[in-house]
Amino acid sequence: MNKAITDGLVLMPPAFAEGLAVWSKGEGTPAEPVWDGAATAALVPGDADFGTCLEILKTDATQRVRFTGQTPILPGCYLRIRARFKVVSGNMPIARIGGWPGNSIEERVPGLTESGPLVTPTSYGTVYEVSAIVGTGTRTGVDMPWGLTPLYGHFGIDFTGATGGVIRIESVGIEDVTSVFLRDLMDWVDVRDYGAVGDGVADDTTAFLLADAAAAGRRLLVPEGTYHLADHVTLTSDVRFVGTVQMPADKRLQMLRSFDLDTYVAAFGDEVLAFRKALQAYFNYTDHESLDLCGRSIQLDAPIDMQAAIGNVSEFSIRRVLRNGQFHVIGSPNWEPDTVTATATYSTAAPLELSNVAGIAQIPVGALVTGNGVGREVYVRDKNDAAGRITLSRPLHDAAGTQSFTFTRFKYVLDFSGFDLLGKFALQEIDFRCNSVASGILLAPDGDTFWLRDCDFTKPKDRAITSIGVGCQSMEIDRCNFVSSEINTSVAAHTSVGINVNANDLKVRDSRAVRFKHFLVLHGSGHVIANNHWFQGDTVPDGPRTAGVVFTQPHVHSTVTGNYIDNAPIEWTNEHDAFPEFSNEYTFGGLILTGNIFTVIDAGAWYRFLIVKPYGPGHTLAGLTVTSNSFISIGGATERVEAVDDSIAPLDIGYCRNVVFADNVFTGITQSTINPVMLSFQRTSPDRNWICDFHGYLPFDGQARYVTSATFEASIRNAAGTELFVMPNFNINFGPTLDQIRMNWPEAVTGKAHLTVRADWPI
Repeated sequence: MNKAITDGLVLMPPAFAEGLAVWSKGEGTPAEPVWDGAATAALVPGDADFGTCLEILKTDATQRVRFTGQTPILPGCYLRIRARFKVVSGNMPIARIGGWPGNSIEERVPGLTESGPLVTPTSYGTVYEVSAIVGTGTRTGVDMPWGLTPLYGHFGIDFTGATGGVIRIESVGIEDVTSVFLRDLMDWVDVRDYGAVGDGVADDTTAFLLADAAAAGRRLLVPEGTYHLADHVTLTSDVRFVGTVQMPADKRLQMLRSFDLDTYVAAFGDEVLAFRKALQAYFNYTDHESLDLCGRSIQLDAPIDMQAAIGNVSEFSIRRVLRNGQFHVIGSPNWEPDTVTATATYSTAAPLELSNVAGIAQIPVGALVTGNGVGREVYVRDKNDAAGRITLSRPLHDAAGTQSFTFTRFKYVLDFSGFDLLGKFALQEIDFRCNSVASGILLAPDGDTFWLRDCDFTKPKDRAITSIGVGCQSMEIDRCNFVSSEINTSVAAHTSVGINVNANDLKVRDSRAVRFKHFLVLHGSGHVIANNHWFQGDTVPDGPRTAGVVFTQPHVHSTVTGNYIDNAPIEWTNEHDAFPEFSNEYTFGGLILTGNIFTVIDAGAWYRFLIVKPYGPGHTLAGLTVTSNSFISIGGATERVEAVDDSIAPLDIGYCRNVVFADNVFTGITQSTINPVMLSFQRTSPDRNWICDFHGYLPFDGQARYVTSATFEASIRNAAGTELFVMPNFNINFGPTLDQIRMNWPEAVTGKAHLTVRADWPI
């Protein structure tokens, strides 16, 4: 680059032979005297070395010959000022190039280097050259780095030292030597050429912006040094960092072209800080659909508060994707849960509140709430310290009155709870190595469509993914792997939970979970759980098993399809209901289990694959489909596959509707469960009232409520052997447990009948 060529700038001052009126005896500013007409100066024609040249007598301590013209100082442009001279007689002076920096109001810019290297002549008549380079950047070889404030300079030659010498000077030359520092063939622009200092103190913000503007498609180079950026900086060019930058926490470095974690790590020199600053830019504007972690492993000794890292955003629902990296947790006191025990009052009139909370200031938002009458996975969603009131994620089922509660705040690798609302956020191919030290993700209290795809959660200490509000609405989890920190402990000792949700429409597909206390704790409805594998067994013979999936809403309107469910029952409750007794509401229904592989190994005969647990009386079943599943018990027989846990309240099994158990496979199961069920009954001795027992087959020890068909394999004959063409009538709900049918004939008969009976009304 040569500005004299490319931009037509006139840099070279006129020769002395053209007149001395533009050559100052001072700094070069307008009010100072010039050499034209001076008694101590003359133009000498025909010098053997210089031709026509200026001859002066040094009479001042510093004798200057300065061009009065304003030579422009442009960002990224470097100028060489040089002159040749010789001493004719008298005392030997010391020579240098000098310059006067002027700003936009034609005042001197203080604090800058205004002279170049010194040249001391040693003999008369010998030609010496003095030169210096001036430019905006602090570069090796630049004698006068002036930065961006000066807009022009008055340049020339100075003589210091003893007076009395006679000196001849060839014309002063000024040329563009930018190509020495920045060749046109290079595809980068150096920020130092635009005034960046890189000392960690000077504000290099403007220099970065000017360099970026000048890059025009080329790459930006940030060389060695520490560059202080005091304000927001947006760079539209690709950037290569050799040095690093430092910025206030609330200022953003937005790199629109080089937007990935590698570049931010190079910029800030620290992975965690780089991740925070990249997030900060990403949630403002970077013109990128994703933040690529470039496969890096970020070492964390403390949680990342995602909203605090961004700072200026509390609600966000534009799609953002974080992908391709690892968070590796290392031990630190920063991961220890905060636990507070305090008294509070609960009233069903305000089912999502705790009031009169003692010491509420010490209770953090996001804390797990435990106490009498509190269901699983109830969290502090919000709080009002002044009012002493806590907002809960879900109601409590039996906690009316004042009691002591425990509040436990787990620590999460990525903590989104500082957002008011976060939607359309995705994590792809992220490895959360929690290492039994930290939990995984804490969701925002509100928002929808949080996506996790191809992620891995290794040994989360307490929780993998926690929802404290409805930020889990329509969450999708695909092809993820969850491995509990309790993998080597007995089931009875497990406390960790994989995922909980409070809202609707969760999708968990093609994922795997290993040995949590519970894999999924699900409130809401519309959930799709498909093609996953979760297992929760241990090596304890006949040991207990905990539920893999817990539904906490009676009408779930959900499907569990094509999963491998290993040593982990499905439990169905209404524990998140402030009024758990049945009233004007949907009762237990809307659950479809189809095409699953259910396995249990070395459990007691009491083990059940599906458990319904009402937390209040009056409930029944109104929609349950269990079809085309395979149930197997290994290492001992299991009595049956389903049960009601009536430890709190019974299930009114006599009013069931739309309950189907059909086309399932039972291996190692003592009693098959079928509804509707067809059984055969034969009488070889005449009997008028046939008692047909369906005990055991009907779901949840249900009642024989409905005969859907009756067919007869052979002739029905009376005691005389006469073939009869008659039909019986039926008494349903017969017998001490109401699971028999009495088939009544006009007279005593023999024969064989096939009866199909339902434990429910089909409509």
